[in-house]
Amino acid sequence: MFHLPKYREPDFTQTKFTEAPDASWEEVTIRGVAPENYHSTSMYPEYFKINGTWLLAEESRMDSSVVLGEDGKLRVVENRNLEVGDKVIVGRTENAEEGIYLHSTGFGSADDDNDDQFVFRQGRSRETSYARDYDRLFELLKYEKEHGNILWVMGPAFSFDADARRAMEAMVENGYVDGLMAGNALATHDLEGAMFHTALGQDIYTQRSQPNGHYNHLDVINRVRRSGSIPQFIEDYNIDSGIMYSCVKNNVPFVLTGSIRDDGPLPEVIGNAYDGQTAMRSMVKKATTVVCLATMLHTIATGNMTPSYRVLEDGTVRPVFLYTVDADEFVVNKLLDRGSLSATTIVTNVQDFIMIVVKGLGLM
Repeated sequence: MFHLPKYREPDFTQTKFTEAPDASWEEVTIRGVAPENYHSTSMYPEYFKINGTWLLAEESRMDSSVVLGEDGKLRVVENRNLEVGDKVIVGRTENAEEGIYLHSTGFGSADDDNDDQFVFRQGRSRETSYARDYDRLFELLKYEKEHGNILWVMGPAFSFDADARRAMEAMVENGYVDGLMAGNALATHDLEGAMFHTALGQDIYTQRSQPNGHYNHLDVINRVRRSGSIPQFIEDYNIDSGIMYSCVKNNVPFVLTGSIRDDGPLPEVIGNAYDGQTAMRSMVKKATTVVCLATMLHTIATGNMTPSYRVLEDGTVRPVFLYTVDADEFVVNKLLDRGSLSATTIVTNVQDFIMIVVKGLGLM
C-alpha cells in the first residue's frame, strides 16, 4: 500500500531562525533583468523571512527569482518575466544567514539530515535492478489516479511501436494520464500510425518500409493543417486509435512544443521556445507525478521547471515524483547532473517500460 511521505517543515524555534534577519529585496529597474545578487531558486522548498515570519515560496522551479508581492506573498518568477518595480529577494546564502533557508530534507526521516545537499546523487546503468522501482511506480500511479495529477513527457519512440501505442492508449483510457507534453514528432507519427499503420513510413508492427512511405507523415501533417486542428482532423478522417486520439477523446490536455527541425508542424505545436516553456510550466504546476520518456531535451526542460514539492489547497506540502526513462544511461544521468536529484531513473527501452507498467497495473 502506498503512503505519501509526510513533510517535516524546519523547526523555526531554533536560534538560527529566530535571530535571522528579514530577507532583503531590491526593485527591478529594467524589465527582464534581475538585480545584482538576486537569489536563484532550486527544486527544494525554500523559506524567506518576511516581517519576522518564515514564508514558503510556493509553485517554485529551478533558476528563477523570488518576488515579494504587495500582498506579502512570494512568487517565483523567471528572470525574463520580471517587471519594473518587482521586489526581488537578494542573497546567496541558504542557511538563514540572510533570511533565506533551503530545506532539502523535508520528506526524509529525522536521521536523514545531512549538510551535503548532493549526497543522493548516483549513476544508474543497464545493470541496475529496477524491480523495486517498478513496484513502487505501480503503487504510486494507483494512488495518484485518485489523489494527484500524472503528467507524461513523451518522445516519438512510442509512436513507432504498435504495442506501445496500445499500451499508452490503455493508460489514458483508464485515467492514468492527466496531461501530456511532447513535440511535433510524437503527435505526427502517432496520427500517422492511426491513418496509415506506419511511422516514418515503416509498418508499426512489422517495421517493414512501405512503398512511398516517406510521404505518410508529411501527408498527415498536411491533412491536419487542412483540418485546422488535431481534434478536427480526428473527426474529419474518422481516426479511432492512438495516443492523441485517446487524449482528445478523454479531454486530456496536451502541450506540443516545436524544434528547429520540425516538419510542418502540426497546428497545435508551439513554435516560440519561450511561449512553449510557459505552456509547459502551466501544466507542470498541476502535476504531482511526472514521467519523462525517451526525450532528452524535453526531459531536461521539464526537470528544470519541476520542484520537488507541491503545496495543496489546504496548505499541505507533498512531494512531486519525477521519473525519467531512457535506453541511454547518459540521458537519465544528465538529468541528475543538472540538479534534479529527486528523480528516479530507469535505463530501458521505453516500449518495454510501458508494457511492464500496463501489465503491472492490470490494464492489458
